[in-house]
Amino acid sequence: MYRRSRYEQRGFERGSSAPAPVKAGDTPTVKIEGQGKSGDGIARVQGFVIFVSGANVGDEVKVRINEVRQRFATAEVVKE
Repeated sequence: MYRRSRYEQRGFERGSSAPAPVKAGDTPTVKIEGQGKSGDGIARVQGFVIFVSGANVGDEVKVRINEVRQRFATAEVVKE
């Protein structure tokens, strides 16, 4: 039986993706939940993955979004 994806349940067409909840230049505060293969911290904003360079698991940091792609974004920690 056909099962609708989470994007289709929200009204998006099959094969398309939801718009990213962040854009380049944004500075959200995020909690680092995991660590990627290259050592970057992994955070999420509304389920959207953000790779944060220079962050460790458990840190709660303010980040600057550098680049947004279809499925993830990259960011760096904002020095205060």
